[in-house]
Amino acid sequence: MEAVETASRSTSRSLRRVGILYDERMCRHHTPDDEPHPENPNRIRAIWNKLQSAGISQRCEVLSAKEAEDKYILSVHGKSHVDLIRNISSQQYNSRRNRIASKLNSIYLNEGSSEAAYLAAGSVIEVAKRVAKGELDSAFAIVRPPGHHAEHDEAMGFCLFNNVAIATNFLLNEKELGINKILIVDWDVHHGNGTQKTFWKDPRVLFFSVHRHEFGSFYPSNDDGDYTMIGEGPGAGYNINVPWENGRCGDADYLAVWDHILIPVAKQFNPDMILISAGFDAAVGDPLGGCCVTPYGYAMLLRKLMDFARGKIVLALEGGYNLASISNSALACMEVLLDEKIVTGSTEAYPFESTWRVIQVVRQELKAFWSVLADEVPTKLISQKAPIPKILISSCDSEAEDVEELLQEVIRPLSTLRVDEDCRESASVSWRSDLSNIDIWYATFGSNMWKPRFLFYIEGGQVDGMQKLCSGSMDKRPPKEILWKIFPHRLFFGRESTRTWGLGGVAFLHPESKNEDIVHMCLYRITLEQFNDVLHQENISSYDMSSPLFDLTSLDCVKEKGSINLEAVKKGWYHNVVYLGMERDIPILTMTCDLSDIENFKSGKVPLHAPSEDYANTLVKGLVEGGQLSEEEAVSYIKEAATKPL
Repeated sequence: MEAVETASRSTSRSLRRVGILYDERMCRHHTPDDEPHPENPNRIRAIWNKLQSAGISQRCEVLSAKEAEDKYILSVHGKSHVDLIRNISSQQYNSRRNRIASKLNSIYLNEGSSEAAYLAAGSVIEVAKRVAKGELDSAFAIVRPPGHHAEHDEAMGFCLFNNVAIATNFLLNEKELGINKILIVDWDVHHGNGTQKTFWKDPRVLFFSVHRHEFGSFYPSNDDGDYTMIGEGPGAGYNINVPWENGRCGDADYLAVWDHILIPVAKQFNPDMILISAGFDAAVGDPLGGCCVTPYGYAMLLRKLMDFARGKIVLALEGGYNLASISNSALACMEVLLDEKIVTGSTEAYPFESTWRVIQVVRQELKAFWSVLADEVPTKLISQKAPIPKILISSCDSEAEDVEELLQEVIRPLSTLRVDEDCRESASVSWRSDLSNIDIWYATFGSNMWKPRFLFYIEGGQVDGMQKLCSGSMDKRPPKEILWKIFPHRLFFGRESTRTWGLGGVAFLHPESKNEDIVHMCLYRITLEQFNDVLHQENISSYDMSSPLFDLTSLDCVKEKGSINLEAVKKGWYHNVVYLGMERDIPILTMTCDLSDIENFKSGKVPLHAPSEDYANTLVKGLVEGGQLSEEEAVSYIKEAATKPL
């Protein structure tokens, strides 16, 4: 499918007044010990350097960052939250900073966080004000920390203040600016939950978010991003969510949503100004997003919006964690703002079948509010579709080592995506059918000992204390049997934190047995198909499951060798499948680290670490409710495993 878009206006590039804002002080917000993290200072440095080397900054008006005043931030956030962020970098918080961050959802804090947060919010206000006044045609605020997840009284998802929401309220409240209706377009791969809640009842703001949702299992892992969330009271119909059912959505999917939802509604709404929560984590190669939007795709999305509000558009950086992808995508957008030149490119793909399904349900939900959505999408268009990709969401006790490893693991190169999806789907169905008839005992020693916790690996969901959802297995039947056994292996706890449980170590099993060691293990009788899906979730794997991680050949091999490492999930923490014998002629399998990992734990290269209270309590529940130990005995058992030298 070819696409060529020509600019409709004849404004020469010399007359385009475009602002750009970057301030190195926002780089002072980083992890306390400079440990690797996807949201790091190099994100904005990479974009700025790319734009400078391409000569973009020389063609723009470079603006200075200003810290936001509290009165503007308080239009979105509560006083207690503002006070916390203002003071968090002061010396009086030095000893408490990490503890406060650990209680928040996906947040770190350091001595530079307060200044960066105030600068990010103030910078978006500054560029928005200049565009609203007509001093600039459009502008890009290269800011961090991002903002769209931040809610009234809570920092979350790397976000401290909601930069776009604060700037939006500023524009609406400054009556002399003449901005009465604002369209917020959030194309970050994650749902803009904080922005949505800010304008939930406000008909002056049309909030549009397109995001991976996967029925509530993708971050922020709730129902806020569902298509049924349309606003309330006078704001009903002014909140539009387009929730992807799967990953790998690309240019064709996003452009279809623009053409059949956003653009028609924008015409009817007729905004005075557009603010874009410009996250570039739906870009090709992003380690967290898992989608495939190209720089050409972003340019086209922006170009289509230039026809509204007389081109008065502000882009504010949100997410995006592949430095090359965010830089190239930002450059493509800046070229559109500056030149409105002919945008050329092509995509060979059609939208996924799931994309058309989502478009149809969104239009159906909102047609009572927007007459332009009343007609059915032509059948001829809907018939042009790509098959649904089979991807499971990973959410588990384990996580990859750092961003670069995530980059390699989560997104496969584009060349490998162009396969015969029908064949892939058939192969997936075939192995699942074969392995669904083979039973194994899955022996668990960590949080999965508690039955409700383990069932979420089968059924999908979340228990108290967990910060992320499990996606569940394709076969959601519960275990056929449950029993407990003691094995001569060593239980210990390692790693500093996880995305599922926050700070604290998680359980590991020494793969070699010793007679003096004792570990209590809960055995679930599940199918080999289900065991593959549990393996996938435990290792935060990007493996697409078109073939099994652990098949019958692997089963024969592990019986012979005692354990095998799974190359496809080698970056995961539980990539070593260990054979523990037979129970009623059914093999007993568990998953843990390998011997090289044990050496890293012993040397201190990878830390041993006691579990968090929430995680330890889950183990206690499993042992007590399983009838293995009293609560006092279970607490002692865990304490000994956490303190005994490896």
